[in-house]
Amino acid sequence: MTNEIIAQLPQMKTGEELLSDLAVFPTYDASIRQANETERLIALTNLYAIYVPSQMSIDIYSKLYLALMRSLQKKQTNIATAQQYENYKMMKGQSYTGVIGGSDSMTIIGLSGIGKSSAISRALSLITKNRIIETEKPFARIVPCLVIQCPFDCSAKSLLLDILKQIDVILESNYYEYAIKTRASTDVLIGTVSQVCLNNVGLIVIDEVQNLVNHKGGNSLVAMLTQLINNSGVSVCFVGVPEVENFFQRTLYLARRSIGLHYDTMTFDDEFCMFCKIIFDYQYCKQKTEITDAIYLWLYDHSGGVISIVVSLIYSAQEISILNGTEILNIDNLNLAYKQRLEMLHGYINPPKNAKSQTSKIVKKGREKTGKVASANRGSKSTNLTISNMVSMSKRDNKDVVAIMREHFTVEEVTI
Repeated sequence: MTNEIIAQLPQMKTGEELLSDLAVFPTYDASIRQANETERLIALTNLYAIYVPSQMSIDIYSKLYLALMRSLQKKQTNIATAQQYENYKMMKGQSYTGVIGGSDSMTIIGLSGIGKSSAISRALSLITKNRIIETEKPFARIVPCLVIQCPFDCSAKSLLLDILKQIDVILESNYYEYAIKTRASTDVLIGTVSQVCLNNVGLIVIDEVQNLVNHKGGNSLVAMLTQLINNSGVSVCFVGVPEVENFFQRTLYLARRSIGLHYDTMTFDDEFCMFCKIIFDYQYCKQKTEITDAIYLWLYDHSGGVISIVVSLIYSAQEISILNGTEILNIDNLNLAYKQRLEMLHGYINPPKNAKSQTSKIVKKGREKTGKVASANRGSKSTNLTISNMVSMSKRDNKDVVAIMREHFTVEEVTI
């Protein structure tokens, strides 16, 4: 029966097909720049709908897909049936023995604003295309993935109830209502949630795990999650900021659960420049401007390589220019946005000190690479074309990078 469950997963994607399916570019018509202020300010929010896939996106998609698959492979097996009996004993307060053992626990750790949550959301939108996986013999309904927040007070009971509540919303069941009605203790809840997850859940993603760090209940919550993993066989992914690393390194059993993906801010390279150009090309000011090498460097210096700050800067600069009547996206309005709208972030933006010295080398190298790539690929759809190559081509030919992407694979456009 496990094969029947796995067969309902969307086929795993790789390469350009994966990049194409992950990308989201809202529909943009240059004529919007001639619309009235209200229309343009509303359309400007499209910037926050853009998703440009990166290597991090590919890593996270692959990691989550394989973790879900390993979890589903345990469903409806003999060992899962034996574990159901052990979980039932735990729910009754009787002595029990773990049978199924843990599946996978892993981490996705990175600074705030680098796109972790967006990458996870885009990955899960592809992986969980079937919102519910159903089998008839034996009858089963499985939720591929649950995304929950780590409680700010590290309450194990709150987290367990949240899992039941989300399962009820999707499966239209009443586990949460029953747990509240019977005033189930935490010990009983662990057994209940383990049983429900064993039968009905593939993967659990727990966001904001940095709440564990500075709370005395952090160790207890992780111990409870370890028991949940062992008793249900589900894969659990912890998502948080770098400060959780020291917490997970305290003991071996915690360190084993910190194995996963770690990310920092972007470096000043072709990938960063490509992202800036794509966002910059969505202009809603009356005067159209082209991004320059000076603007690339300014954006890096004033964002520290954090992509969410890049979006906020370009969004705020355009909003300011529309409202103050200058109607142009340039460094003057970018500086106003940085000073007026991002003042609280100034102390956290720390680009590498040698970024300026690297800039001319990177730009020069990109231009040299552009000529070779453009001549080799002009007029053809090369399967070896990379994102960095496409941004280099867009710089050389002064062409919209999104248009170049459309020449080589399908790009999803979302009307906002």
